[in-house]
Amino acid sequence: MDCITLKNLRFHSLHGHYRREREEGNDFEVDVSIWRPFREAAKSDNLDHTVDYSKVAHLIGDIMEGESVKLLETLLYAIGESLIRNYPNAQKIDVAVRKMNPPMSPSCEYSEVRSQWPKL
Repeated sequence: MDCITLKNLRFHSLHGHYRREREEGNDFEVDVSIWRPFREAAKSDNLDHTVDYSKVAHLIGDIMEGESVKLLETLLYAIGESLIRNYPNAQKIDVAVRKMNPPMSPSCEYSEVRSQWPKL
């Protein structure tokens, strides 16, 4: 199975459980992998026959820079559902969302949620 991956898309967004996070923001990273056949694209050398990763990044950016939410899980599902709607021929989509330096003690580098589509 063929796969295209975007790793560490970076955003400063106003998401988080605490009011301060929703006012000042946090740094986030998103990874996405989309599995689908690339044979037609390889033969045609035509972007319309593959995954336009600039469009993928734009779809993710719309969510990350959109309405503030409290949970990483909410962001994760919004991204996954948007991608599966826009790429219905994808065999599988894997999404990870990380909040860098989450406000907690002890400190940690990041917290992360991950899931795959399609959902059964």
